[in-house]
Amino acid sequence: MVLAIILGGGRGARLYPLTKERAKPAVPFGGKYRLVDIPLSNCIHSGFKQIYILTQFNSVSLHNHIANTYIFDSFSGGFVKILAAEQTFEHSSWYKGTADAVRQNFSHFHPQDPSHYLILAGDQLFRMDLSDFYRRHRDSGADISVAAAPVTKNRVESFGILEIDKNGRVVRFVEKPAPEADISGFKIAPGLISAGEDRDYLASMGIYIFNADILTKALDNDAADFGREVIPDCIDRFTVQSYIFEGFWEDIGTIRTFYETNINLTSIVPNFNFYDEKNPIYTHRRDLPPSKINQSVITATLTADGCIITQAELEHSIVGIRTVIEAGARLNGVFCMGSDFYETEEQKRVNREQGIPNIGIGAGSWINRAIIDINARIGKNCRLGLSGIQLENGEFEFYHVRDGIIIIPKSATVPSGTII
Repeated sequence: MVLAIILGGGRGARLYPLTKERAKPAVPFGGKYRLVDIPLSNCIHSGFKQIYILTQFNSVSLHNHIANTYIFDSFSGGFVKILAAEQTFEHSSWYKGTADAVRQNFSHFHPQDPSHYLILAGDQLFRMDLSDFYRRHRDSGADISVAAAPVTKNRVESFGILEIDKNGRVVRFVEKPAPEADISGFKIAPGLISAGEDRDYLASMGIYIFNADILTKALDNDAADFGREVIPDCIDRFTVQSYIFEGFWEDIGTIRTFYETNINLTSIVPNFNFYDEKNPIYTHRRDLPPSKINQSVITATLTADGCIITQAELEHSIVGIRTVIEAGARLNGVFCMGSDFYETEEQKRVNREQGIPNIGIGAGSWINRAIIDINARIGKNCRLGLSGIQLENGEFEFYHVRDGIIIIPKSATVPSGTII
């Protein structure tokens, strides 16, 4: 039996403020999904339905999403369970890293008596047949297999880089090499991947298969992290095989990659295809009404369920669930995550008396290159990101700027007439 383990990450500082009140895997994605839906859907389609998610930070929203979404029948034997960091007589500290998180939960894993462990990250966008990965691992006779994606030279410093022999066995590994480091010896040999894109190096995807007994041996130490410590150590001790994956893969670890990956979904032919009927991405079913669009101009934009859009202009944007966009609004390159609920007319009346905008995008507001988190209130006639001036990174009264992208945090209020 293969036991799947999804690493939920720590504080998610590089995705702050999106991770201010939620775990990184629970961050909304693509208008109606959460990041964790991607690895979970890959596991389910591949037949791996015994799944643990390890997290330790802001895990309530993740718990709620998993509990409301991934419910297996009693005959399948499947489950998705969250294991948050806990104090025991053996362990009294937080997870010190990815490897330490797995080590601290062996007491939960061992009773399942798995033959193999499949370890994945909770913040990546990809679609992989993990059952093929597993078959290739078993056929190779390896102790450990590492999924690896070809990358260009200018991206190597962001990943762990593998050197493999002609049979695909990993012979060297370097974690995030410095720009001045000589890694020419790590280049992929001709014929191992499709040619033509200058992707000369293999980056570890942070996706591993371990034989169960080998993982126990590999973690019989104080190593905290798989990439920095465990995998390099295992190359000399065990047989480590590569599994080359040439499909689309993006590590969504920063605000810039999160924003650009989302906005790319609005392209005519996006890098990631959500429209695969045979392999859908699962998420929470909300039974919302269809979106209502009144006299609007919408170009290359995704609209989720339950939205109400009136006399607006939208381009290359994502409109999340229950979003209300009022007349005269213009959005260009905006990811609006939506709302958890609809406001009643009484709530709106009370808000007007107190000068509080409704949830959603107010009338006449123009927004460019921004992320608007759930339940945010954008007042009337705001101008966000339209000046053409590069905004400085920082945390301000009711917004943040990261990599030139404006972020309106969850439940924040942007007063009418605001100019950023």
